Amino acid sequence: MDRHHEKYRQLSYSISHYRKMRGLTQEQFAELVHISRGYLSHIEAPNVISSFSIAILFDIADTLDIETKLLLEFN
Repeated sequence: MDRHHEKYRQLSYSISHYRKMRGLTQEQFAELVHISRGYLSHIEAPNVISSFSIAILFDIADTLDIETKLLLEFN
């Protein structure tokens, strides 16, 4: 999984960025996505490799009301 560390880091920033754009705290967002705040914190932590299911990624995108691909378009 180390070979994907940079991609996980960029994905964590992307999720955090869009969540903050919606004005949501981690606690509020986690509740909407139906995951724990701690789990979301691991997903958003740029220095922690936290793999999660594609279903969770879809749920995150749906909750943010964006296309999933936007979370994967790294700058």
